[in-house]
Amino acid sequence: MSTLEIKDLYAHVETKDGIKPILKGATLTVNSGETHAIMGPNGSGKSTLAYTLAGHPKYVVDSGQVLLDGQDLLAMTPDERAKAGLFLAMQYPVEVPGVSMTNFLRTAKTEIDGKAPSLRTWAKELGEAMKRLKMDPKFASRSVNEGFSGGEKKRAEVLQLELLKPKFAILDETDSGLDVDALRIVSEGVNRAKEANQFGILMVTHYTRILKYIKPDIVHVFADGHFVKTGGPELADELEESGYDQYLPEGSDSESALA
Repeated sequence: MSTLEIKDLYAHVETKDGIKPILKGATLTVNSGETHAIMGPNGSGKSTLAYTLAGHPKYVVDSGQVLLDGQDLLAMTPDERAKAGLFLAMQYPVEVPGVSMTNFLRTAKTEIDGKAPSLRTWAKELGEAMKRLKMDPKFASRSVNEGFSGGEKKRAEVLQLELLKPKFAILDETDSGLDVDALRIVSEGVNRAKEANQFGILMVTHYTRILKYIKPDIVHVFADGHFVKTGGPELADELEESGYDQYLPEGSDSESALA
């Protein structure tokens, strides 16, 4: 059993207008095998939380702790956090020209495991995973995400998730930009990887549609930089009906993506 603990986390970003606080005391515990859905209005800090956990240099931690099995994640570089077992599926996956998918994935696997997988075993494992995600085998030799469609990029993220086997997966709006078929395939890939490896999931989303495929155990409302309400799967249905206005600071306007 692994545990990811976020304790009273505060963080800011520097803008042309000065320092802007974004995370304002976020506290959350996720255990192996649990799926947590994090929902909230635009600008509430959901994606900032995801990227702060992963170690994006844009976001500066002011105070608080993040522990993975008791280890201080905030003291680690982004690659060290990945080796410790943290995975981030990005909302907008970046292109890496000149680096093939197969070399990228095998290098990452080698770093995490401490040894390189045999070429024969790796080729078979990669091929089978791509087939399950309905990815053209030719994508293995193409540069990472270069020229990929939005749906293909998201499948490539889930491909990494299946092969790298983290302890915790942060999915930052993995459902954005996906049509119905791609959403189903990507969701099935996430469910398959979780069933095989029993990792914990933090799933950032605006919409309930992905929750019909990836069933959350716990749903959180995130607003104004912290968690303001926690409940079961039924909370997501309540949010779809009523939106987020009741959870926003008085006088704020909601940019609810559920509208």
